[in-house]
Amino acid sequence: MPPTQSPPANDPLGYGFAVAGAILFSTKGIFIKLAYGAGVSTEMLLSLRMIVALPVYLVILLTILRREDKLRALLTPRIVLASMAVGILGYYFSSYLDFLGLNFVSAQYERLVLFTYPFFVLLFGVSLFGDRLVWRVVPPMLVSYAGLMVIFGWNLAVNPDGLLAGTLLVLGSAISFALYQHLAKRQMLVIGAGLFTCIGMSTAAVCAIAQNLIIAGPQSYLTVTPTIWGYGLALGVLGTVLPSFLMNAGMARIGARATSSTAAFGPVVTILLAVVILSEPFTLYHGVGTALVLVGSVLFSRAERKARLAIG
Repeated sequence: MPPTQSPPANDPLGYGFAVAGAILFSTKGIFIKLAYGAGVSTEMLLSLRMIVALPVYLVILLTILRREDKLRALLTPRIVLASMAVGILGYYFSSYLDFLGLNFVSAQYERLVLFTYPFFVLLFGVSLFGDRLVWRVVPPMLVSYAGLMVIFGWNLAVNPDGLLAGTLLVLGSAISFALYQHLAKRQMLVIGAGLFTCIGMSTAAVCAIAQNLIIAGPQSYLTVTPTIWGYGLALGVLGTVLPSFLMNAGMARIGARATSSTAAFGPVVTILLAVVILSEPFTLYHGVGTALVLVGSVLFSRAERKARLAIG
């Protein structure tokens, strides 16, 4: 494996990819909530998402392998198995926890909890991958978590049922996705973002489809309404295929920590869509909590970027 190189400190195209991916990913919770309202199970909805996405990744995978002899030569059993395992972590396990959590919490709260994953990217980097901890990034993290506690407290007073379970599930999704980002970066340095994405996502898709087949059986797909298939299509294309390639392309150019810092657009878009489409409440508490989360994230991103520039 070639030595890890430091990503460039200023790459507008890389940041553009990451921002576009974050915005598209933010629509996922809206489609999931709409589908749940139509009566679909978590396992079925996740499998529909992957049924839509899987052919796209397989076609792109075959195209890459046919055209890129050098990449094909890199696909040793070890690299393939490692990419499959990382894909399961980021695209199946993390997604499944997130889908489960949305049974209990609102779309905008879910997005804000997921928004904490850059902090876990930093913690994993320091504890497992040799990154330096810069203490000035800690206060912004505390500001963001204070914002989450404001909204958590409002939900606890108004609608506490399932709140703790939903929060823990979504938080577990954020933690596993943060670990995925570090592991995925190392795989992409070897085989490239496109090939890794196809292998990882295809493997995760097979896992999700197999899970639903085991739980509900093949006949369950015969009962899916056109409306639910439409939500699955939207999740597969807008909430999976496009943002996954955009995020991984951005990660390959600017690194995991910088990519995670561009996620600020996601919660804003989710909140707007949740209020307009899902009619979710947005009170003063939501405003204060959201502002704290976003301010904390912006301050965190600035401190993290200054630290990267100072180091390299």
